[in-house]
Amino acid sequence: MTTNPHPPALAGRREWTALGVLMLPLLLVSMDVSVLYFAIPAISADLEPSATQQLWIFDIYGFVLAGLLMTMGSLGDRIGRRRLLLIGAAAFGTASLVAAYATSAETLIAARAVLGIGGATLMPSTMALVRTMFTDPAQRTKAIGVWSGVMTAGIALGSVMSGVLVEHFWWGSVFLVNLPAMLLLLVLGPVLLPESRTPNPGRFDLLSVPLSMAAVLPVIYGLKELASEGWNVRYVMSVTVGLLFAALFVHRQRTVASPLISPELFRGRGFSPAVVLNLVAAFGMMGSAYFTTQYIQSVLDNSPLEAALWSLLPSVPIGLAAPVGAHLVQRGVPRAYVVGGGFAVASCGYVMLALAGTDSLWLLLAACAVLACGIVTVMSQVADLALSSAPMEKAGAASSLLETGTEFGGALSMAFLGSIGTAVYRHEIPGSAPAAARETLGGALAVADRLPGRAGDALATAAREAFTSGMHAAAVTGAILLAAAAAAAAVTLRRVHGRVPGREKAERADTVSPSGV
Repeated sequence: MTTNPHPPALAGRREWTALGVLMLPLLLVSMDVSVLYFAIPAISADLEPSATQQLWIFDIYGFVLAGLLMTMGSLGDRIGRRRLLLIGAAAFGTASLVAAYATSAETLIAARAVLGIGGATLMPSTMALVRTMFTDPAQRTKAIGVWSGVMTAGIALGSVMSGVLVEHFWWGSVFLVNLPAMLLLLVLGPVLLPESRTPNPGRFDLLSVPLSMAAVLPVIYGLKELASEGWNVRYVMSVTVGLLFAALFVHRQRTVASPLISPELFRGRGFSPAVVLNLVAAFGMMGSAYFTTQYIQSVLDNSPLEAALWSLLPSVPIGLAAPVGAHLVQRGVPRAYVVGGGFAVASCGYVMLALAGTDSLWLLLAACAVLACGIVTVMSQVADLALSSAPMEKAGAASSLLETGTEFGGALSMAFLGSIGTAVYRHEIPGSAPAAARETLGGALAVADRLPGRAGDALATAAREAFTSGMHAAAVTGAILLAAAAAAAAVTLRRVHGRVPGREKAERADTVSPSGV
């Protein structure tokens, strides 16, 4: 085994300042996932989109982002991660300005699509640059912990900021908040961020781009529709078609001379387990959010803004989770046990969720906090493991695979756990209830508002109890799955180490140009 006689250089004030600059676009990109939650009614009143257009306004951002992550991660490895980051920041800022002053639904949909393209460049580029700047394993673990915490916080903050801005300004303001951060990145990025790229990337495989999108988009779409609309042959076919294209994509990556996603990544010890465990962690996180957001608003009868503000409380302790996990690893606790422990903690959060009644706000908030702390611990550790296991010249592609896995995990969770909750809800709701009330909690509450006196109250109470029962069933399932993931992580990662001997040697010299450009 080769040892490195020269330990990796420690990051200084410049690198940590650069990390702070990188967190701004990451925060905004993650916020844009949820920033339209409270702006949609105002947009609908102003632009008068059709029902289909309204769905596209909301969903196009996530679909484009998920579909282009692998392409942009690989492109950044070829043309330079800093260059791609700055191009993405310019596109994101420009699209934000167009979206803010859009005068038609078509213009807003197009702007949201460009925002998705920009987001797909920003997310893997930020993580890849963290890998480039922090070559010391201990510092890199801390930096990736910060990255994970900021991304999680951004999703939580997006809906609250949307509610506050729409209440005091106009709906376009939810997009204008992106501009100062992107401008700051464009000014400070060239000064603080090092340029890094693959020394000999080979020819860019254009055919892999549509193949990757054809693999990702039908699966994400089908899973999300199954979660919201229930089982339908169209959505099952969509997932099936996506999986077929995924098989073609994998075959091409294994046979083409310059693949979009190099099979070499999966030869890194620990990379494959890290990607899978990251997907499972995203499954756990999004599965709980699917139920808790509806519970706080519809079961506890809070306004949307009140529900969003309550939802912020569980995010307070999240900032401590990743640093605590990093500290444990640095103190000599095997990463396998830290990741397994994170899954175990998250499983306990699901158990607490299964104990919540129809008026258990504080228990539910505590459950969300426990679950989120466990998941963030897992995601920060497996991200560090994946990037440490991958060659630095493939950092962009490695980051994009992690992010794509996150998208898959979230969609799969909403489809699987959402289906369990819906099945229990429909079983528990009285058979005499109107058809709309037997479909969803929202439908039941809408019908209950139109019924006189006690009949409406009785239906609303029955629907809330049925939804809570469905949440309990999904939570028990989630607890079992995450407990199994805890055991699997402890076994799988027991012999996997975060750094690969001999790989740190001369990484910066090989991948960062001396001039920094």
